[in-house]
Amino acid sequence: MEKHGVVPDVIDVAPDQIAEVKFPSGAKVELGNELTPTQVKDEPSIQWQADKSAFYTIVKTDPDAPSRKEPIYREWHHWLVGNVPGNDISKGEVLSAYVGAGPPQGTGLHRYVFLVYKQTGQLTFNEPRLTNKSGEKRGCFSIRKFSEKYNLGQPIAGNLYQAQWDDYVPILYKQLGE
Repeated sequence: MEKHGVVPDVIDVAPDQIAEVKFPSGAKVELGNELTPTQVKDEPSIQWQADKSAFYTIVKTDPDAPSRKEPIYREWHHWLVGNVPGNDISKGEVLSAYVGAGPPQGTGLHRYVFLVYKQTGQLTFNEPRLTNKSGEKRGCFSIRKFSEKYNLGQPIAGNLYQAQWDDYVPILYKQLGE
């Protein structure tokens, strides 16, 4: 996380655990490897050492929107799920539905960061519920501020990949109404 600047751009301290992130395409996230938007278009599975009696919050965020050189929308969050029992994301509360990578053409590599936070208990979230049909209310997000608001502390697990534009991006933009 330090090598790719996630610390300090997104979080203050790298988590102890590496979250295992796998996409239906067969692509696997490996601490900064490069994947294509086509490979990561569908919601992945994530595994970490979870306490089955605890609740977790999962986020996927891009600190490089619209580009790493000019991140004026830092962060653009692609996925946000709270109240995940153990590591069963399918039973969590979807705050923002999953959106694949959509780096604009010519903006180079973007970092896509997955973070897992252990909650102090089940939480009541007063966030807007976002579908994967719009990019509204996803930009200028801050996982730091979200974590402070809900007293999540530092992430316990994380991982990241990098991606740049490919032929899938225009399809994603159409899905988001752009």
